[in-house]
Amino acid sequence: MLTLIAALALAAQSTPVPPQATQLPPATLPPVPAPVTPVIEADTRPYVALVTDMGTITVRIENKRAPVTAGNFLRYVDAKRMDGFKFYRSTKSWGPANQLIQAGNRGDARKNFPPIAHEPTKTTGLTNCKGALSMARLNPGDATTDFFLLLSDIKGFDSDAPGGDGVGFAVFGEIVAGADIAEAIFNAPISPTAGEGVMVGQMLDPQVTIKTARRVPAPAGAPQGCVVKTP
Repeated sequence: MLTLIAALALAAQSTPVPPQATQLPPATLPPVPAPVTPVIEADTRPYVALVTDMGTITVRIENKRAPVTAGNFLRYVDAKRMDGFKFYRSTKSWGPANQLIQAGNRGDARKNFPPIAHEPTKTTGLTNCKGALSMARLNPGDATTDFFLLLSDIKGFDSDAPGGDGVGFAVFGEIVAGADIAEAIFNAPISPTAGEGVMVGQMLDPQVTIKTARRVPAPAGAPQGCVVKTP
């Protein structure tokens, strides 16, 4: 009897085990990742406003994809040598599938910088779609001032076009504002007799003057455009 009483007394005096010591440690949860903010690359491409007799056309220049052709165009702009150049040609006579207007130096040849190397579209990843700004040439490597603004897709101008010459015309930008002005120039009066060869019936009369060509900030809501080929 005494032994039982002693055992009970000893049990009453022992230190109780804390309840938490009998529990498993709390599970370690992985950290909640912070929301991923997409990186939006700033558009650093140059924009140029061509102020003409008929209104303003703004173009975006693909200076990274076509650095030689773009650099040549911007050289004329920055030197203010493009002031006074003319839109002088409209290819209405070629029908709806081959619409473009052409501009360049129609006056003092001393304003011309040396010809530039040709940049084919299969190298630049650009394409001659509606709105494209392309370099005019006779032969690869002889381009100086003249350029096209396309008013329709002319994929035959691409260097890898089936049945083409394998060289094509170098795209280096596109219209982002003032497409209606380009259309108005395209539909302007034509001389029935001026020009030579294929240009007869394509010469604007009167010609449309580029009064100024200047770099400008990117217009609000500038379209993504079509000249960069999708993968």
